[in-house]
Amino acid sequence: MNADPEAASEAASVQVEPLFRPQPGGLPLGVRALDEARALELLGGTGVGRVIYTVGALPAVLPVRFRLDRDGGVLLSAAAGSELARAVDGAVIAFEADEVDGADGTGWCVTVLGRAELRTVDGPDRPDTGLVEIRIGPELVVGRRLTVEAH
Repeated sequence: MNADPEAASEAASVQVEPLFRPQPGGLPLGVRALDEARALELLGGTGVGRVIYTVGALPAVLPVRFRLDRDGGVLLSAAAGSELARAVDGAVIAFEADEVDGADGTGWCVTVLGRAELRTVDGPDRPDTGLVEIRIGPELVVGRRLTVEAH
């Protein structure tokens, strides 16, 4: 079969209407910036998020349970020899958690960017757990509120 390359190219190019239109302030309609304190407050009210890191120069995303320390650092646990622990030690990584209503799309999203530090969980009063604690230092905290606005 002889396919017309120009016709195939036209068929492959699809016009996609953007979900959000940019506002003069730089954020799309329906998205408002949150200050760092409010973002960390929302983040602290949930217990599951996603850690985003790299493995072999490719992005990896893993859902995890977490908690915040008093300085806004994200704390999570991993097996001492796990891929996650090996990949993030000393690396700059991201952590994201959100709460979004599936019906109307309202909610919030918080991203923490920072260097990961591994700490042993074992101690003199604790048996060998085989776990490490990963702390993501909050070098950049970005919070967004998703609202209902006309597109």
